[in-house]
Amino acid sequence: MSSHRKQPKSLKDISRPSEQLAHVDSLDLFPLPPPYDNPNDPPFKQLPQKTRDAFEASLDDTLVVGLPKPKTKEEEERLVQAFISGLRKLFTSENNWTFLQPLTLSMEHCARCQSCIDDCPYYEMSGHNELYRPTYRSEIFRRLYFKYVNPGVAGFNRMQNGDIELNWTLIARLLELAYRCTLCRRCAQSCPIGVDNGLITHELRKLFSSEMGITVKDLHEKGTVQQLKVGSSTGMSPIVVKDNIEFVDEDMTERTGIKVQTRWDVEGAEVLLLHNAGEILAWPDNPGCFALILDAAGISWTMSSDLVGYDGVNYGLFYDDVQLARIAYRHMEIAKKLKVKKIVMGECGHESKALGVIADRVFQGIPRETAMTLMADIVFSGKIKFDPSRNDFPVTLHDPCNLVRAMGVVEPQRKVLRYLAPRFREMTPHGVRNYCCGGGSGMAIMSQHNFMDWRLQVGGRKKFKQILDAFADEDLNSNSPKYLCAPCSNCKGQIRDLFDYYGAKAKSGLHYGGLVELIVNAMVDVKEGFINWDLM
Repeated sequence: MSSHRKQPKSLKDISRPSEQLAHVDSLDLFPLPPPYDNPNDPPFKQLPQKTRDAFEASLDDTLVVGLPKPKTKEEEERLVQAFISGLRKLFTSENNWTFLQPLTLSMEHCARCQSCIDDCPYYEMSGHNELYRPTYRSEIFRRLYFKYVNPGVAGFNRMQNGDIELNWTLIARLLELAYRCTLCRRCAQSCPIGVDNGLITHELRKLFSSEMGITVKDLHEKGTVQQLKVGSSTGMSPIVVKDNIEFVDEDMTERTGIKVQTRWDVEGAEVLLLHNAGEILAWPDNPGCFALILDAAGISWTMSSDLVGYDGVNYGLFYDDVQLARIAYRHMEIAKKLKVKKIVMGECGHESKALGVIADRVFQGIPRETAMTLMADIVFSGKIKFDPSRNDFPVTLHDPCNLVRAMGVVEPQRKVLRYLAPRFREMTPHGVRNYCCGGGSGMAIMSQHNFMDWRLQVGGRKKFKQILDAFADEDLNSNSPKYLCAPCSNCKGQIRDLFDYYGAKAKSGLHYGGLVELIVNAMVDVKEGFINWDLM
């Protein structure tokens, strides 16, 4: 162990009060290739003492939940009892019928072989700090399960699996630790018996949210609550979103030479197009390209101006099943109201998983399709003419965890890229073995305190290295354009922050965008040069 690293020596350390349980020094971090090999650039901001005094911040170097410290011992005890109550509810069919079986199996059958730990980018990039080992939080939770839920005869299960002291220190640290995981579930792939540490972490978040009313404000108050109340997690009302889309249509028409006009609230359309609304504000080319492509392919489509109907974001996926169901219900009801044949989910991984997979546990009746399969069908339908030479620049592909690993949508986007991007190259590894961007599970929208430093230097470090390695045959000291195709809005938010943080556009010419932008750039009927590197 290096002298500058601090990490827990045993699981029981999490219950023992101390100023800070773990510390990751910049010298511990996995090195990046040149020109990003300066370990002290950029510096990692430290939490000020006033922040540590006000909030529960004894886990590690950063803070994301920002839980105020209890004012009295009575308040501490009340929260401890609420945690125990929520823990027991997680393992009852009436309170957790959606995930009870896989959660129970993951509790009771871990072989402790640690086959999963090298699959975790947090663990690897932090210099193998024990705190970020995926089985660390799971084993703590497992001991609590055998202590309070399934102790067995005379506490036999607890004796067999190990005891741990449950106190407020443990609970406060476990809360923060639940947000040192992107729920990418890469570790679950390597488990020989199928233990799912990502699911365990998700259920921890759900316990804190549903039973104790504690979660990250960006996911709850600024996320699902605002979406249900205002219409979008971005804060856009129906009037505002229509104004924004009108501007997108006008801009696309001028730049492409093709009339683009978004359709609203059309009954009986073949497709209800549901974007991550963040695209409309941050990456407006994306919804503009969808509109152009669908029209060019002769597909009848519409968007909905109803509350929630124009925003596919569903942050409940990451922390609270009830909030997920409320938003998914609105999406289904709007689709039924418009009598559309199917919902097409735009370039957003968690939207696709929430509506395309998890919603099946709650609602059925409306077919749903990811944009990746639809775009592949359109590109190879023969309805649109393409000139792949327009995309004659280096391109690589990021695989969003929820789209690829969770849903198995691997080949359609690759089929398009192999055809329309002559200089396409894969990352290593890729497909279902690819690495998370570091902004999964909603982390891409979390930047309070100094958490952005942590999620970029530690959380996104593996992905940034993957991107650099994919372009290793190009000159990374040159700003000649290189395109990272990232067909997920949440991933693009993290990648934008990564590239800005490390100055990757100026240093190496790294740019990012979606799949549909590359499709439009290669369309023969579109004015040449749709992708404008100066504007990206």
